[in-house]
Amino acid sequence: MLIGYIRPYHDDQNCDHQLKVLTKLNCEEIIVEEHSSAKKRIQLKQLIDRLKSGDKIVVAKLFALADSTRHLVELLESIEVKGAYIHSIKEEIDTGHTNGYSFSHIVKHLVDFQSDVISAKTKKGLDEAKQKGITAGRPRKPDENVKRAISMYQSKKYSLNEIKEETGISKSTLYRYLEN
Repeated sequence: MLIGYIRPYHDDQNCDHQLKVLTKLNCEEIIVEEHSSAKKRIQLKQLIDRLKSGDKIVVAKLFALADSTRHLVELLESIEVKGAYIHSIKEEIDTGHTNGYSFSHIVKHLVDFQSDVISAKTKKGLDEAKQKGITAGRPRKPDENVKRAISMYQSKKYSLNEIKEETGISKSTLYRYLEN
């Protein structure tokens, strides 16, 4: 069964373009999401829940289906488990055709690649900052405040709220210094 899936997004708020594309393919059913929110894809969840083996979800472009590469991987896995497929018109992707390397494997490798690139750039940036003498993370509290907070705590005359108000040292920061 060919099932079209449409959702509004910035370039197609009324879904007119997507509807035009999917109507040409003679989809037996077209599911329309009411909003563009990534968090509330109610129609998509229901569609995937009721998929049967051999069904094919058709979208005008992949972005209509998923908002991120990770989301796409999750959807592909759910669809694969059901024995169903996706067909994206713009990208000319049809997971129903099994010519060699499957699309879901390619996307999984892209996610890993994307994660590696981000990680490498982050590490490079942190290393460059370190060489310039810039310390990563939240600035440390002034030592005199920490010492005063510790002595107030050890005197047992002050509550944690009083210590925080007086020194600006939070409970978690105080405990971290006490452990060292």
